[in-house]
Amino acid sequence: MSASTNPLIVKCPTCKRSVPWLPEQQFKPFCSERCKLIDLGEWAMEEKRIPGQPLLNSEDDEDFFQ
Repeated sequence: MSASTNPLIVKCPTCKRSVPWLPEQQFKPFCSERCKLIDLGEWAMEEKRIPGQPLLNSEDDEDFFQ
């Protein structure tokens, strides 16, 4: 296998294991479904968030749903 055919290797965001970036790797960038679900749970519990200002403030919420 030459250097040009080696797959890109990334770290699993949850457990930091090496993961080859291949079509067969169905949970990429995660190493497994377990790590994928752990990450999803952290987002759902708002343990993770994207930094920045909210798109809507509380005053805009009232107008948005009318």
